[in-house]
Amino acid sequence: MEGLAEQMSELARSLQAKDDPQEVLAHLVRAAIELVPGADEGSISVVEGRRDVQSQAPSSDLPEQVDALQSEFNQGPCLDAVYEHGTVSVPDMVSEQRWPDFSRKAAELGAASMLSFQLYVEGDNLGALNLYGRKPDAFTEESEQVGLLIASHAAIAFADAQKLGQMRDAIRSRDVIGQAKGILMERYGITAQNAFIMLTQASSHTNTKLLDVAEHLATTGAIPSRRHRT
Repeated sequence: MEGLAEQMSELARSLQAKDDPQEVLAHLVRAAIELVPGADEGSISVVEGRRDVQSQAPSSDLPEQVDALQSEFNQGPCLDAVYEHGTVSVPDMVSEQRWPDFSRKAAELGAASMLSFQLYVEGDNLGALNLYGRKPDAFTEESEQVGLLIASHAAIAFADAQKLGQMRDAIRSRDVIGQAKGILMERYGITAQNAFIMLTQASSHTNTKLLDVAEHLATTGAIPSRRHRT
């Protein structure tokens, strides 16, 4: 247990040192495969709009294909983990009866065992850590305990990274719009408020996001026309 505690502490420190959400996810999956007994493959399932399952940071094609099955059949351990239970265990995919369509196809792909842990919940966007064993009964009680510890550390680190990423995006958006306003103010001798109105009008007339209009202007010096729609 002392060795595990040290590993968990190291994982927490390494996750907190990363400020990119995707980098956090990739590091988490690698650590989970290394630390959880029985884990051969792993991924993060992100459920957008409470239906569409997307695989992020998959360790191989297998997790990505299994996530695609969960999205196709709208059933599976990941969906149960994020909606109903913190942890969902599948000892033997061949004999699994909870999601018959999904289980049959997942077993054919080579997912013999599976563990899913709820990772985060943010509005209609949900996430789970998925671990895969290529043999039946690959996971033990210890596997579940270690997986829960990893998921708890990861949920905090991922939430922090998301907030930091959103803050960076907001600052970047503000800076780009500010540059575009400055160009219009200098070019036409207008106020900042009128420059912003010009940007919003261009956004509306060209059916283009305001940030994209500002970025186009800051990059090219021209306000996008209808032929520049995004």
